[in-house]
Amino acid sequence: MNTRARNRMLATAAAASVTAIALAGCASGDAGAADPDGEITLTVATFNDFGYTDELLQEYMDEHPNVKIVHNRAATSNEARENYFQKLGKSGLADIEAIEVDWLPEVMQYADLLAPVDESLKDRWLDWKTDAATDKDGNLIGYGTDIGPEGVCYRSDLFAAAGLPTDREEVAALLEGDWDTYFELGEQYTAATGKAFFDSAGGTYQGMINQVEAAYEDPESGEIIATGNDEVKDIYEQVLEASATQSAHLGQWSDDWFAGLSNGAFATMLCPGWMLGVIEGNAEGVTGWDIANAFPNGGGNWGGSYLTVPANGKNVEAAQEFADWLTDPAQQVKAFENAGTFPSQNDALSDDTLLGATNAFFADAPTGQILSERAQAVTVAPFKGEFYFQINDAMQKALTRVEEGTQDADTSWKQWVSEVEAIK
Repeated sequence: MNTRARNRMLATAAAASVTAIALAGCASGDAGAADPDGEITLTVATFNDFGYTDELLQEYMDEHPNVKIVHNRAATSNEARENYFQKLGKSGLADIEAIEVDWLPEVMQYADLLAPVDESLKDRWLDWKTDAATDKDGNLIGYGTDIGPEGVCYRSDLFAAAGLPTDREEVAALLEGDWDTYFELGEQYTAATGKAFFDSAGGTYQGMINQVEAAYEDPESGEIIATGNDEVKDIYEQVLEASATQSAHLGQWSDDWFAGLSNGAFATMLCPGWMLGVIEGNAEGVTGWDIANAFPNGGGNWGGSYLTVPANGKNVEAAQEFADWLTDPAQQVKAFENAGTFPSQNDALSDDTLLGATNAFFADAPTGQILSERAQAVTVAPFKGEFYFQINDAMQKALTRVEEGTQDADTSWKQWVSEVEAIK
């Protein structure tokens, strides 16, 4: 995320915040919509930070005369997901609803309840981004927003205190290798300082599991294979072994974790592009954060989202036009500048503004170039089936139980197995 993350990450909010922005008009709505020459109210629901600032939305207002946009931002993606599936096909959803890629397999089961994206836009995005959101009838049901190529964010001041290199190229060289290399560096850091190297087992596990092609479900049969997958068990054991001495045990999105971004509670964390704005927005005045152009075991992608338009909305056509505008190349680059949400748009990826982007908060790091190279390093697009979200959420809770000391690793694993076996 870029140099201008202006506000504290919305995930800390106790409830969804609502920002109403008067925008100049969009296109007319569907058959049940108001007079296209009259005022139209469109709602767009997101979570965390999509980079849709008041200034960006003002540009749309300047181009269109008769629409009022209400921007609803949920505190967390879990909160947004719960609301989405409770109301999809019924009433109460926004005209445009953001979804996270981890829910996409569930969303695709209800593709007929979403208005398809215009055929002419299908070539706009990376192929794998489009393919994932295309239903069995060939309808694209989501407007791709961001992807999450990952580097490693680190505190150069804390590295210096540990006697480690601080230059980002030297740090990248230290991190070249597999996860053993990352955790061995962590051993050096904790031995020198007695402090935590990374934020949490859960956050680190996520970067590791995203490199497994089929972690939880079989891509062909859809059968749940999670509990018998040796790769999953190995990652679980490896990250918890390191966690015992290297983790700050600060669950991501907790108040203590947000505080840790500024108080030096940990020295490194895995960083998809969207995480940069989270760090900056919660570590105001802190100097020392930087990002290395490296990632353990090669490349990794964490996250990404889409905008969807519920087919029973009051202003479907107007919502489609606005979703089209929000995800065109120019707006994707601006969203990246605003919040570090890395584009999934083909034309945006070669944009000079993107490739030349630097981040003052991260010691003027060439974040556009770094994240572009990190995106090219991704070799595995992990399969995420119908039950991915449930299984992974249960795993995150299993890791948290161990880090909080309420269960040992073996007991927590067994509970996770029983929970997964009960899913289907």
